Amino acid sequence: MSDSVRRFPAALDTSVPNVARMNDYFLGGKDNFAADRRAAEQVLAVAPEIRTMARERQAFIARAVGYLTGQGVDQFLVLGAGLPTRRNVHEVAQSRLPGARVVYVADDPVVLSHARALLATDPRTAVVMGDALRPEEVLADPDLRCLIDPGRPVAALIPHTLQFTPDEDDPFKSVALLRDSLAPGSHLVLAHVVFDTRPEVAGPIVAVYQRVLGRSEDTRRTRGQVLRFFDGLDLVDPGLVHLRHWRPDNPLTTRGPDRTWAVGGVGRKPTT
Repeated sequence: MSDSVRRFPAALDTSVPNVARMNDYFLGGKDNFAADRRAAEQVLAVAPEIRTMARERQAFIARAVGYLTGQGVDQFLVLGAGLPTRRNVHEVAQSRLPGARVVYVADDPVVLSHARALLATDPRTAVVMGDALRPEEVLADPDLRCLIDPGRPVAALIPHTLQFTPDEDDPFKSVALLRDSLAPGSHLVLAHVVFDTRPEVAGPIVAVYQRVLGRSEDTRRTRGQVLRFFDGLDLVDPGLVHLRHWRPDNPLTTRGPDRTWAVGGVGRKPTT
């Protein structure tokens, strides 16, 4: 479908690239515009493996959700949700636990519009407006509380947002507030790009996203810095590792050198 005939909110400026739609392009989706594709191609020109990293993040989230349903977790909160794709969190969770409840949280009007249209007839899944950096406001949302009981264990997933959030916004404090607001036995699932093995691409890629987001702060982090998000939590084995190494469905896929540079992990809030 061409940009000229695609439906989108009237207030949306399609001449401005958008992070969620860029990720949709990396995944081979159709919900993106020319400006998104131009910005995404600037990133791919520096690091073509970004497409693989986007797929690996999606697969990691699905495996983490599968693990958590196996632990009996039936409440999922997706903070900073992207555009709906295949194997969304609610689809994975409810295929294993039909009664599982999922709430997506986003502040992007395009994401909100698409997700609400997709989930309009699903009584166990909701989409609410909110910011991952303000978890207390998110957890107080009445629509969220219709499905999620914060007094019981919840799996909070942050698949995208933190890697675009500079230290100046104090994301470590926000994640700590989220941790403290959730019941013992809750989990944090997090994926984050790191530049330990590819420092040479950090500058050009950060510069693209600075232009897209209209900010000047540097958001690059190392694995050691990302590990701080799990303070106060018990990391589930195998810890904070490259995405493909987190409980792979087929161990053979992890052989050979890592050509991607994003990490993921699952942390559990202690019960005592």
